[in-house]
Amino acid sequence: MPPLLPTISTFFIIVSAILVAIGWVLIVKDKKKQHKKTMIAAAISALIFFIIYMSRTIFLGNQSFGGPDELEIYYTIFLVFHIILSTTGAIFGIVTLTLAFKRNIRVHRKIGPITSVIWFFTAITGVMVYLLLYVLYDGGETTSLIKAILGT
Repeated sequence: MPPLLPTISTFFIIVSAILVAIGWVLIVKDKKKQHKKTMIAAAISALIFFIIYMSRTIFLGNQSFGGPDELEIYYTIFLVFHIILSTTGAIFGIVTLTLAFKRNIRVHRKIGPITSVIWFFTAITGVMVYLLLYVLYDGGETTSLIKAILGT
């Protein structure tokens, strides 16, 4: 059975992506108030994920890849891609939300769809990392973030 905290944090990132999709549909239908509430809920879900993830990283460490050695390099490349994507998505998310709260809707409308697409890919790759670490293979050792990325 996968560990509890990674399962909970992955759940929140999935919820966040679903809420972003719902928010997108709402704004297309010109339901601005519902869109705003849904996107705030999406941001809160992403923040809950981040708090759980960082707490686990700081206090417990991260799980290294426990799958076959010949796949480890591909996993590592995929993980680095996911980290870059998630960092980019978080930055875009903060900027997009800030633009909305400052009522700079013209720019918000331009980057909102880009942010959403980045967030969807972040969620998908995050779920794939979770599956590779906790479901498809027996986990490796719990180690620091740097050691998990570098495979040392």
